[in-house]
Amino acid sequence: MSVGAEWIVDAEGCAPEALADAALVTALMARVIRELELRVVGDPQVHTFGGPGGVTALYLLTESHLACHTYPERGVATVNLFCCRPRPEWPWAERLRGALGATHVTVRKVPRGPESPKGA
Repeated sequence: MSVGAEWIVDAEGCAPEALADAALVTALMARVIRELELRVVGDPQVHTFGGPGGVTALYLLTESHLACHTYPERGVATVNLFCCRPRPEWPWAERLRGALGATHVTVRKVPRGPESPKGA
């Protein structure tokens, strides 16, 4: 019995200046939300780390949550979306290449919930 799906996305080779830009990261997350027709509950929580640090953005959704963590010093962004209702596939690699300059994107979609009993 599925209770949803979780997308675990890792983007590598990203432009450090993009990963440190909270406005750019929140615009990217807004695009995910808009294009997947997700519904945000309350205000997102966004934290920009000082110095060479990146951005953490967290959105509570009626469907569950969306989180993004960026690491400018490593050229890496990670995104996690858990959704309890079916959503179409989203072009993660294309969007992260365009927004962050990613050179390699890994997308894993994991069904969530207990497995159906054998023979059911």
